[in-house]
Amino acid sequence: MAELKYKRILLKLSGESLMGAHSYGIDPEILNYFADEIIKVHNLGVQIGLVIGGGNIYRGLNASSQGIDRVTGDQMGMLATIINSLALQNTLEKKGVYTRLMSAIKMEEIAEPYIRRRAIRHLEKGRIVIFGAGTGHPYFSTDTAATLRAVEIEADAIFKGTRVDGVFDSDPEKNPNANMFDKISYMDVLQNNLRVMDLTAISLCRENNLPIIVFNMDKTDNLYKIITGEQIGTSVGNY
Repeated sequence: MAELKYKRILLKLSGESLMGAHSYGIDPEILNYFADEIIKVHNLGVQIGLVIGGGNIYRGLNASSQGIDRVTGDQMGMLATIINSLALQNTLEKKGVYTRLMSAIKMEEIAEPYIRRRAIRHLEKGRIVIFGAGTGHPYFSTDTAATLRAVEIEADAIFKGTRVDGVFDSDPEKNPNANMFDKISYMDVLQNNLRVMDLTAISLCRENNLPIIVFNMDKTDNLYKIITGEQIGTSVGNY
């Protein structure tokens, strides 16, 4: 059994990551890949909370340009996260892993209501807990929702799975000479507007001394390697 650097984590995935090569929706191959990567870590005994965005289906921030008011748009985005959460839950359970989907808005026929103590109990029993519907309130991103849930469940760190290797001083997809940080402070992220997560999420992590690990989820075994102590991606903390 590998030695674990982290025993309870909150994994944040973007909704866009589920699209794969498509322009919208859910790619079953990506869904299966994510599930397999998560299960590798779960099999080590790591307690896992999950938050997945809804940008592959609908983004509340796009609402105003479509003539929809921001509150309604964000509520539509919350429902999009539930769709993605159900898809990931179904894939994980088909692979033999027990899960619970907990929603910040009431929909008892689909998901349990989010109750902090119950969520922690599920984690202690070895269930993967998927947190859907963001915070349940408009004007808050899924980054902020993920950070809030990570703080509430007393996670060791929040893991942000992306399609790049970590945090860079400029966009590596546009600038081939961009430099990646191994470690960076919350304040440097805020002052340089590096967009690791939104400002509310970064500030909440800083206030609660919650480390953020930004890594490339598209590379096989990256999540496993970080959990077992390898230096992968960028660590954001009080440096």
